[in-house]
Amino acid sequence: MTTVQKVKEIEDEMARTQKNKATSYHLGQLKAKLAKLRRELITSPSGGGGGGGVGFDVARTGVASVGFVGFPSVGKSTLMSKLTGTHSEVSAIDFTTLTTVPGTLKVHGAPIQILDLPGIIEGANDGRGRGRQVIAVARTCNLIFIVLDVLKPLGDKKIIEAELEGFGIRLNKKPPAIIVRKKDKGGVAITNTVPLTNIDHEEIHAVCSEYRISNADVAIRQPGATADDLVDVIEGNRVYIPAIYVRPIPLQMSMP
Repeated sequence: MTTVQKVKEIEDEMARTQKNKATSYHLGQLKAKLAKLRRELITSPSGGGGGGGVGFDVARTGVASVGFVGFPSVGKSTLMSKLTGTHSEVSAIDFTTLTTVPGTLKVHGAPIQILDLPGIIEGANDGRGRGRQVIAVARTCNLIFIVLDVLKPLGDKKIIEAELEGFGIRLNKKPPAIIVRKKDKGGVAITNTVPLTNIDHEEIHAVCSEYRISNADVAIRQPGATADDLVDVIEGNRVYIPAIYVRPIPLQMSMP
């Protein structure tokens, strides 16, 4: 069974499992297992976690970089050309942009590198349509422009966010205020300065157990903290990137 198939199997099991006190421990384990499988996808040679690969890696210039992420043919290349003057092939055909196209935009005199990335498709974080290479480049950016289809922006927004989240990108979020400090003995001691509304001790113990953490101090200071937040802290490979959502409006040509 491939890693992608294992991911799908766990996601299906999680979807079938209703959360309650009896299932908290099991769900905590599943979330930790899913995160470890996702890590394999990010760090595997074919996953693109260490870089974009041929046609995706570009020399970095300027004081910051902005990556354009979206589905094919939503206007990324047109927006790129308008902002930077750099030609990026535009066509009504899907997947016109096949490599990273860099350009430069000056903001108050400071050069900002703009990266027009190939369009992604649903299932990108599992490798469909070279999606991992695209998202791997997005992970290195200082800001992500998510370019949405003007006709179905909310649906596209949800899918793209899920694809980026699956590859360890956290949009418009700060690292969780959770500390996991390993120790030599004493078991797992849990303290919290805020009410635990979305996670309980069973889930915390389950996540720690899946990561073979037998002795640690876990301090939660994050309001509304979840098992996913705890997993993110333990994994330690998440990137927290601000995002702006863009919905290009196509120009209407006047008829004679």
